[in-house]
Amino acid sequence: MKSAVENLDQTRVKLTVEVPLTDLQPSLDRAYKEVAQQVSIPGFRKGKVPPRIIDQRVGKAVVMEQAVNEALPGLYRDAVVEAGIKPIGQPSVEVTGLPGVAESEDLVFTAEVDVRPEITLPDLSEITPHRRRRGGHR
Repeated sequence: MKSAVENLDQTRVKLTVEVPLTDLQPSLDRAYKEVAQQVSIPGFRKGKVPPRIIDQRVGKAVVMEQAVNEALPGLYRDAVVEAGIKPIGQPSVEVTGLPGVAESEDLVFTAEVDVRPEITLPDLSEITPHRRRRGGHR
């Protein structure tokens, strides 16, 4: 998985993530099993429809969408950890490339999210201490 971070402003970043099809394969296999349970195709028992037939009758895009929806939260979480950003709130995610569907070999998505601002504290040795007067207030 490759990811790139672009700073949009001090508190917002855009994370672009590319995931090879091989990393998406487990989610794709689960999606085929789920779709096979849901469709009824003559000549096949429920749940026993081969992926090739599902692609012909239902469409690969449907299966791919289901696989991406399942895998996206984990992929986003991994990309955030890899990039070392600290998000605040929910991201705005846009899928820009689907393997085998949108002439892309990888799953590509972008996520815009608010992050904690970077705060630089001054060197404490340069700060002079404030002395209080003794006695009461006048």
